Amino acid sequence: MKHLVVLTGAGMSAESGVKTFRDAGGLWEGHDVMEVASPQGFARNPELVLDFYNQRRKQLLEVEPNSAHYAIAELESQFKVSIVTQNVDNLHERAGSNTVMHLHGELTKVRSTGNPDNVLTWTGDLNLGDTCGQGHQLRPHIVWFGEEVPMIDHAIRVCESADILLIIGTSMQVYPAAGLMNFTPYTTPVYYIDPNPAITSTSRVTVIPKKATEGMIAFQKLLKN
Repeated sequence: MKHLVVLTGAGMSAESGVKTFRDAGGLWEGHDVMEVASPQGFARNPELVLDFYNQRRKQLLEVEPNSAHYAIAELESQFKVSIVTQNVDNLHERAGSNTVMHLHGELTKVRSTGNPDNVLTWTGDLNLGDTCGQGHQLRPHIVWFGEEVPMIDHAIRVCESADILLIIGTSMQVYPAAGLMNFTPYTTPVYYIDPNPAITSTSRVTVIPKKATEGMIAFQKLLKN
């Protein structure tokens, strides 16, 4: 069974109603991203940061996977599918995908500020005073600006074994995730679905300039050819 690696970004979940990370002005829901997505911002105003992610967590409970999420899950009947996502939502899992790696963390998890390996499932609000068993404040399990991406080495190893690479809804501008394509074997075909593609078609790369849901229909047709 061939190994299909799927790299997804914000455009994957946009059609489900999940708001994209930030607008052109560097704002996220009206906040400077460094206020709500950096260790420095958390140190300055932890209540603001916790409330920001509480709102994102509530929004996640109000949306559903879209047809592209389900189409990827259904491909597990034909391929060994590994998803590497930059998204912090759980829509891939809710659609039925079984192997999902979150490069930038997960909204439905929190971790101890004293022990980053102490990660807990968390679906409600997270507030000041919520602590781990050792008494350390809990924080969102999100990779913030300036922090290392702990899963990147694992993601590289996954890409090195890809027979097919499918990229959906990512600008290919955010590193280190944007460089993952370079770790696939040079004979591995690449399919890139995005309504505003950042790269062009080559002998190896097939660009599908569509949103995720329409792009997955086109990708499935290409697989049959």
